[in-house]
Amino acid sequence: MKRENILTGSPWEDKMGYCRAVRIGNIIEISGTVAIVDGKKVRADDAHAQTLNILERVEKVLEDLDASMKDVIRTRIFTTDINTFDAVATAHAKFFKDVKPTTGFYEISKLVAPEYLVEIEFTAIAAEKPLIQEGL
Repeated sequence: MKRENILTGSPWEDKMGYCRAVRIGNIIEISGTVAIVDGKKVRADDAHAQTLNILERVEKVLEDLDASMKDVIRTRIFTTDINTFDAVATAHAKFFKDVKPTTGFYEISKLVAPEYLVEIEFTAIAAEKPLIQEGL
């Protein structure tokens, strides 16, 4: 089966040897994704805005892989503060209210930098890409 890697150009991709997402067949795995904290729209103390930022960016990654948020079957949400549950859940529901993927919500001691409150991993199963047959 063909493997498609989605790279973002982040220096961490080569440093760590990973990519944002991998699609093999109709299975898509998306690496743990944190928000782009800009201090204005997405602040280090706003778990809701961070979650929305993550979901908006992942939505684009899925589109690049000919899939959508409707194809997501699982999310894994990591937070440094379990008390952010309501803020994160509200943002998650904005994208997944009708899709309802399985999920887990885990408090961990730290993420890669202190400004990150939330990191989310995704699994999706997309429709098979049609085979292009020569001469048709």
